[in-house]
Amino acid sequence: MDLLAALLTLLVVLLVNAYSGFPELTNNGGDNDSMLRMVEVRDLLSGQGWFDLHQYRMGPEGGFVMHWSRLVDAPLAAIILAASALTGSAAVAEDVALVAWPTLLFGAAVFYLTRAARSFAGERAVLPAVVVGAAALHFIGIFSPGAIDHHNVQLTLTMASLSLLLEAPTSRSAALFSGLCAALTLAVGMETAPYVATIGAAVALLFIVDRSGEGRIARDFGAGFAGVSALVFVTTIPASAWGQAQCDAFSIVQFAIAALAGAGLAVVASIDAAGRTRLRRIVSVGLLAAALAAVVLLLFPQCLAAPYANLDPRLKELWLDHVDEAQSLFVLLVYNPARVAARYATPLMGMVLLALRLRQGGWRRQDSLVGVLLVVAFIVSAWQVRGSTFSVAFAVIPLSAWIARWRERVEASPSPRTSLRMAAAWLLSVNALWAGTATVVSSAFETGKANDEVADTNCENKASFASLARLPGTTVLAISNLGSPILAYSAHRVFAGPYHRNIAGNLLALDAFLGSPADARRIVESHHVGLVAVCRGSTESQLLAETAPKGFLAGLVDGSVPEWLEPVAGTHGAPIEIYRVRQGD
Repeated sequence: MDLLAALLTLLVVLLVNAYSGFPELTNNGGDNDSMLRMVEVRDLLSGQGWFDLHQYRMGPEGGFVMHWSRLVDAPLAAIILAASALTGSAAVAEDVALVAWPTLLFGAAVFYLTRAARSFAGERAVLPAVVVGAAALHFIGIFSPGAIDHHNVQLTLTMASLSLLLEAPTSRSAALFSGLCAALTLAVGMETAPYVATIGAAVALLFIVDRSGEGRIARDFGAGFAGVSALVFVTTIPASAWGQAQCDAFSIVQFAIAALAGAGLAVVASIDAAGRTRLRRIVSVGLLAAALAAVVLLLFPQCLAAPYANLDPRLKELWLDHVDEAQSLFVLLVYNPARVAARYATPLMGMVLLALRLRQGGWRRQDSLVGVLLVVAFIVSAWQVRGSTFSVAFAVIPLSAWIARWRERVEASPSPRTSLRMAAAWLLSVNALWAGTATVVSSAFETGKANDEVADTNCENKASFASLARLPGTTVLAISNLGSPILAYSAHRVFAGPYHRNIAGNLLALDAFLGSPADARRIVESHHVGLVAVCRGSTESQLLAETAPKGFLAGLVDGSVPEWLEPVAGTHGAPIEIYRVRQGD
């Protein structure tokens, strides 16, 4: 039943996207990560080593090492290979992967969300979970065609881990697979570390409270988590790098912590002497926590710093502070309050519903697992709005239970009043309603947006890069938000790209654009730049021009072209204006 419901929602979403013509395939709304992911997959299929995560066409000469995982590249490459064999076209095969991968993940996420709602609130919560959950997952955007970065993978795996934990008391293998999913989502990216840590801590605390019911679950979860972490470590990291600590990607740091935490929990839960009484369980788990803290403090203290602590101050000011998904709730309240309703309304409602349940008594194991994950996700989303993709999804579970209770009341004693209240519960639980309202309110205060989209002032359409793609491959000087699409749509290389490890390349581009034309020329000549690409309408270009009004980029935006550049024919007035570097001047 749950699988059938997930397949039906998958089919509906696929048909809706097909009816609209899959517009994301030619304009993905500036999703730089998905474009660079496709570049990474192409490089893998072209022979770049499995362990070699260099992005050679971005950054200074020699490129830089990306922090992403091959665990996402592998299924995408497999789909492209299979589709290419069937169609005979690499381009068609890529489009198939761009549609199939996020769509399959959407179906899997709906499936596990539905099962979680069933475990949480019974049969009556299944329909609300399918409808409300599918709407929420669809409108948060990470499952749209073309979305192949890794955020949808992480949400699906995290939801699977939660769902399996909810089923664990009645399913002997569920806890093992929950640990497996928790390890995989951590390996894919460090963004899910708060949720994985929360799940692991919840399992340990439940074991302390109730050994008879939770002992087997803690043992199996720990074994699955440690075992898969070890497997990922040896299959995605070369032996030569096993001793290299990386705080932003799966490495010896995450493996050591995961192996110790998982294996330690499994051992504590398996040894009778360690778990015979609650006091012994508290001591045993406390010692394990102390050992984990010691490992981090003594061996990897650098990973306790803020995620972007080593970022150059200029990059923080001119890049990170303006990244849309990195904005905090407090910034949104001041500058974009309409978006707050779209991203925070349903999670807040979900937390209120869980708090009311706690106040009324009858707190259950399911409430603990769902509640703590929802609260943590909300806290993360208050720090950076990207966390709201998790809080919106987790909130579907208590909201579905809320609707289920009203459905039960309507069936027990039908009346117009109870029916209206049930209808209100349905409407208020649908995140798309809040998102739609926020969009309408936001649009009322924005003028010219439709014309901007037609003109592609932000340079997001694939067609806007056609002129650049026709030119012979060279190094292109461009702003960071043009970096990924230039790599995806052409054979050129670039300096800048919106990635925290590409510090040298991003600073090189900033030095050129913010400096004088003479400064820019020295950089262009010393690094063999062949082309300069300018997107006048980009908010990034406008920010840099305002920061250095007498700088090289500001001059280009104002139409002041130095003598060592010549406009490429046919690009004047286009979204992307291209200038060729004169040779020998």
